[in-house]
Amino acid sequence: MEARLPESVQELPAEAVRNLLARMVGRRIAVIGDAMLDAYVFGRSGRLSPEAPVPVVTVEREERWPGGAANVAKCLVALGAQARLCAVVGGDEEGRTLLEELQALGVDTNAVATDAARPTTVKRRVLAQRQQLLRLDRESTAPLAKSLERRLLEKVRAAVRWADAVVLSDYRKGLLTPALCRAALKAAGKRPVIVDPKAFGWERFRGATVFKPNRRDAAAVLGMDLAEDRDAASGARQALRDVGAGHVLLTRGEKGMLLVSRDGRAPRFLPALWREVFDVTGAGDVVASTLALALAAGAAIDEAVWLANVAAGVKVGKLGAASVAPQEILDILGHGSLDCERKIMSRPQAASYAERLRAQGRKVVFTNGCFDILHYGHVSYLERSRRMGDALVVGLNSDASVRRLKGPGRPVQTEHDRARILAAQRCVDAVVVFDEDTPRKLVEAIRPQVLCKGADYKRKQDVVGWDLVERWGGRVVLVDLVEGRSTTDLIRRAKSR
Repeated sequence: MEARLPESVQELPAEAVRNLLARMVGRRIAVIGDAMLDAYVFGRSGRLSPEAPVPVVTVEREERWPGGAANVAKCLVALGAQARLCAVVGGDEEGRTLLEELQALGVDTNAVATDAARPTTVKRRVLAQRQQLLRLDRESTAPLAKSLERRLLEKVRAAVRWADAVVLSDYRKGLLTPALCRAALKAAGKRPVIVDPKAFGWERFRGATVFKPNRRDAAAVLGMDLAEDRDAASGARQALRDVGAGHVLLTRGEKGMLLVSRDGRAPRFLPALWREVFDVTGAGDVVASTLALALAAGAAIDEAVWLANVAAGVKVGKLGAASVAPQEILDILGHGSLDCERKIMSRPQAASYAERLRAQGRKVVFTNGCFDILHYGHVSYLERSRRMGDALVVGLNSDASVRRLKGPGRPVQTEHDRARILAAQRCVDAVVVFDEDTPRKLVEAIRPQVLCKGADYKRKQDVVGWDLVERWGGRVVLVDLVEGRSTTDLIRRAKSR
């Protein structure tokens, strides 16, 4: 029977998008799959080597980000979810780095196992003037040892029972064995299970809620050319029958996505929403994470797929396996909020924002404080700090944190009001409220190149996080303060009058 041409999925109205994004916050997602470390070596090149016809790259900096299944977990946290990763890393420096990066972002890594017998998967890309010149991969695709597989089975079952939805992220590095896939699907019960597969081995995922192959892998497995709409619809239906999934979402690059469902409805087509394609790396991870989180929040399949398509449109405008924040989804749809509201971010959102700036070669500056009653001294300090780089992220002590530091009479203004006032300052690019006594965890998540504090600190070693910043090549700056300007003095003078 000839497949019908696909119908269109309707766009959600602005209020429905906001409501769905709000419902997604706090949902619990288990990510099971092949974790890796994506490394980017940035430099500049203007000549060829005299030794061989290859460019000479002068290295300026290196960035290391979670990749593969670890990137899916990172994307989930950026959207406001709780993410637990079930994966394997090697007993090497790269494995420790990957775990540290994930933990700083707020990803639960308790279900990650270490295998000293295999290396952590690393993809190292060399770029000059934003052009990728070379990729170096280090990996092992050997089957998991049976003892390691047994350990992971228990971690997988526990993570799935904890979760509201599950993502199986397959990069063909050996983690998603048939036994692990069966255990995850059985433990999931009625929870949504989203599978992001590579070519071949599809029988492992029988019974998934959504099966999400890309056009290239699907064409290889099905032996079909899926370029045209009619062929793509026919191929997606064949995949639906072969895998026994509830839905098949075929991602088609510049042609968007195609959704077919077991309920017999006509295939639904979603055009690509790309404004400018900078890098498609990690777009599939963004789609899988958005889809899982939306379904966990109770969205219908058409709504979840539509939102995932929008998120993919945001992602391809960024370098590397970058994540997408809810505000960016609203912005690309033209539903964005006021600038001051947009600047107030959660810790994962701020980490993603800083990561995006660094990938663009821009310098991130960080400072922190209570900023109880914003005065001229504060504004002058913030303006001077902002001049140290390209964007200023301000860590703001929560109300509880201020009370512990300043006593029961403080703060005078709530954290909500203080955050809004700070965000309204032109020199401030992002505000993040933190509840700890010190901003160390926030510094670790944001990874600024410049850490600023007032010159009332006598030594850089007295500044919380100085060692972290210098470890990744940044610097600490003690900024001169305006004498005679402080919140304590303002409060004292107000009381005396």
